[in-house]
Amino acid sequence: MTRTKDLLDELAEIKSASALAEARALRGAATEHTQGSHEILFSSASKSFPLSWRAALARQVALWHQAPQLANYYASLPSQPAEGAGLQAALAHAETLTFTPAAATQGDLHALREAGWSVQDIVTLSQLVAFVSFQSRLLTGLRLLAGHSVPRGSHEAVAAVWRSEPRTATGQPAPQAFTQRELHWEPWLAVKPLDEFNALEQATLAKFGHADSDYFRLLARNLPLLEQRTLTDKGIFYTSGGLPRAERELAAAVASKVNGCIYCASVHARKASQLSKQTDDVARLIATPPGQALETGQSDRWQKIIAFSAALSTTPPNASPRQLDALREIGLDELQLLDLVQASAFFAWANRLMLTLGEPFE
Repeated sequence: MTRTKDLLDELAEIKSASALAEARALRGAATEHTQGSHEILFSSASKSFPLSWRAALARQVALWHQAPQLANYYASLPSQPAEGAGLQAALAHAETLTFTPAAATQGDLHALREAGWSVQDIVTLSQLVAFVSFQSRLLTGLRLLAGHSVPRGSHEAVAAVWRSEPRTATGQPAPQAFTQRELHWEPWLAVKPLDEFNALEQATLAKFGHADSDYFRLLARNLPLLEQRTLTDKGIFYTSGGLPRAERELAAAVASKVNGCIYCASVHARKASQLSKQTDDVARLIATPPGQALETGQSDRWQKIIAFSAALSTTPPNASPRQLDALREIGLDELQLLDLVQASAFFAWANRLMLTLGEPFE
């Protein structure tokens, strides 16, 4: 599909014919499907989860992330005050996803169900909050690249604490520390059985390799949004040129350490190890204890990449022009910097879904 509007291009005030504009054009799939995800979320809605609620929640999430241009945009959409048990429950869920996703429990989703939220609407709500978390960070990164000032959070960019319950909700052994071992994931909501999707929907799931995954069949309760999200992911991570794939995977692992997502960190640290052949360096990153800087002990290049990715992943983001300058000094060009911004920001989205809709097990 061809789109004429690019919200982030407007809000980031990217000059046409600039190096950044050219880099975004080269990453056209990521640009197009980020906008496509936005349009799925905010162009149509159900009676039980109206656009006015979506706009109000998105504005609040953007404010929490200190993204004033994005918050002002959502404030311009028709919305309504956060009144009523259903909207208040959604706001509480949004706050957990924004600030403490690793502390989420199955009980948080039960509270939404008690407030009248359907499973499908909970999935869309979680997608909305996680998407705006990504969108806010991407906007911050784009404005930095465009040379504009951005608000900065005060939180240190350090490894997060992980909850240490020995068992999952269903009694499976839960991982007790970050690892590169292969983990599994179980949902806290009912996954839609494959045979309840129609033939076209099954083909869409199969096209992306999602048909056998509980995680993706749960997200497929809003299949158009899952499709746009998957295409955004592929446009960020599976493109030629620019930042080496190993370092995009490194950024994903860094963001996952900041957000406390053991499952995502295990997947993407393993990929970073395989692609970079720097197994000891990736192991050092994964073993970083809570509250410690993630770049300690790394090479100069990886120190600068990790520090920027971690700073963009804090809530609110804490990335700075000085960090970008340091990356330029080691030779990263505009396309490589864009790849780093997009890879880091995307895991604000991915981690928040993994952490708040289910949990990993050994």
